[in-house]
Amino acid sequence: MSTNPAVGDPVSVFHRLLTDEGQALLAELRSYDPGRELAVATRLRRDHPAELVSAAIAQARLRQRAVAKFGAGDAARMYFTPDGVEQATRASVAAYRAGRFAGLGARRLADLCCGNGGDAIALARAGIEVLAVDRSPLTCAVARANAGALGLSDLIEVRCADVTEVDTSGFDAVFADPARRGGRGRIFDPEAYSPPLSWAVEAARRAPLAALKVAPGIPHEAVPEGAAAEWISDGGDVKEAVLWFGAASRGASRVRATLLPGPRTLDSAGLPDPPSGPVGRYLYEPDGAVIRAHLVAEVAELVGGRLIDPTIAYVTSDEHRPTPYAAAYEITDTLPFNLKRLKALLRERGVGTLTVKKRGSAVEPEELRRKVKPSGPNAATVFLTRVAGAPAMLLGHPVR
Repeated sequence: MSTNPAVGDPVSVFHRLLTDEGQALLAELRSYDPGRELAVATRLRRDHPAELVSAAIAQARLRQRAVAKFGAGDAARMYFTPDGVEQATRASVAAYRAGRFAGLGARRLADLCCGNGGDAIALARAGIEVLAVDRSPLTCAVARANAGALGLSDLIEVRCADVTEVDTSGFDAVFADPARRGGRGRIFDPEAYSPPLSWAVEAARRAPLAALKVAPGIPHEAVPEGAAAEWISDGGDVKEAVLWFGAASRGASRVRATLLPGPRTLDSAGLPDPPSGPVGRYLYEPDGAVIRAHLVAEVAELVGGRLIDPTIAYVTSDEHRPTPYAAAYEITDTLPFNLKRLKALLRERGVGTLTVKKRGSAVEPEELRRKVKPSGPNAATVFLTRVAGAPAMLLGHPVR
C-alpha cells in the first residue's frame, strides 16, 4: 500500500490534470467517444497512471455534459465536478443576472456557494470583482482552475470556507446559490438547503444589493417580505427563480417573469384573475416563467383575451395579437374529449405529425399517439385540457 497521502486524494488528483501530462491527456480526449471508453482507457493506461487516466476520462465526460449549459467553447476549457454540472446555472441565465447586477452598480460581489464558478465567471465578464466561496476543497480547486482557464483570475478570488462564517460587509453585492441537492437527490424543503434559505435571506438583507437563486417551484407565499421574485426561462424552459433584495427590490414590481434570449421582462400589474369564456379563434400558451410568476392575467390583458377555464392557464381570443410572453395557435376545432373522434379527424386531414400538449388532463401524450396512430403528410397540434370544467380537445396549428 502506498504511503503517499496524495494518492487517491481528489484534490491532488485534480491538480495533476493541470500538469502538462494531464493537459495532454485532456487534449487527447477532446473528441471522447463514451462508446469506446474501455478501449481508450486501456490504451492510455499503457503510458499514464491509471488514476490520472480515470480522472481525465471523467473530466472529458463532464465537459460533454456541460456543453448544454456553457456552450462548446467554454465547456472544452473548463473543469467540473458531477454535482457542479448538475447544479450550475446555464451560461445565458448567469450572463443575464450578471448584467443586471452590473446595471445596478455592483462592483465587488461575494458569490456564496460558488460551485464550479459558472456564476462567478459571468459576473467577472460583466466587470465585477468576485469573491467566490465554497466549503468543498475540490470544488474550490475546480473554480480556481476555471478562473485561470478563462483568463479571469484577476477578477475572481476563490476562498475555501463555510459561507456562514464569511464577512460580506466590505462588498456592495451578494449572490447566494444554496445547494438544493443532497445524497438522495433534489431537496424540496428550503430549510434543508445548504445553507438553509432562512440564513441566505438574512445574509441578503444585510447587503446593499443581493440575489438568491432558488428553485422555480418556490411558492409565492414563501417569498420573503421585502424581496422581489423573478422567474427566468431560456428558450421556453423555466430555469430558475431569483429573489432580489436591496437596491434591486426598491421601487420594483414584487413579481416578474423574464424570458431569454432577449431579455424580455413582464412585471406584475396586480391584475385580478381574467374572466373565462368560450374558445375563440386563437389560443395563447403563456411561457412557463409567466405561469410560475402568476402573470397569466397580464398576458390576457396584452392579447385582449380570456381564460378557457378558471383553473387552466390557457388564454383565448378572437384576434391575433403577437406577444413574446405566449405562443399563439390558430384553433380549427374545439371538441369534447373523444379519442375515436380525434383519430377519425386526424385521418381525414392526413395528419402524421401530431404535437400533443396537455394542461388539466390525465392523458399522457405518448399514450394518445399510440391510440390515434397519426399518419399522413400534414401537421397539427392538439391540446388536451378542460373548457368550462369539461374535458376537451382543441385542434390547431402554431401562428408564425
